[in-house]
Amino acid sequence: MKLFLDANVVLDLILKRQPFFDNIAKIITVAENKNYKLYISSVTFVNVNYIACKFADKKNVLESLKMLRIVFDVLSVSETEIDKALYSKFNDFEDAVQHYCALKYNCNYIITRDLKDFKNSEIPVMTPTEFLVSINIQ
Repeated sequence: MKLFLDANVVLDLILKRQPFFDNIAKIITVAENKNYKLYISSVTFVNVNYIACKFADKKNVLESLKMLRIVFDVLSVSETEIDKALYSKFNDFEDAVQHYCALKYNCNYIITRDLKDFKNSEIPVMTPTEFLVSINIQ
């Protein structure tokens, strides 16, 4: 199974934001145990660094990103995904870019806490809680 994680859940993980941290941490553990593949876009890596550094020490953020790089595969965003996002029906450009990146790499699910901005997704979109329930983990 291929899981694409949106920036907001990656930020939950890095910044240990409660009450969201526990479920995204469970997804990481489940993925490792069940050999699920975890993906984030190259855009997410950059955006997460930028946002996380506003709330945490830059050195700690960089160390967290290094750890994430071990766990996640980073997917490239090309001009094709940008073009599709520019002309899409998505309300949020960044989410459109994320969607088309996940679609390009045949991801099975997009995991996000921002369901409303993915209403035009061609891929099933779930919150971390919904995903855990769907695989019978509470």
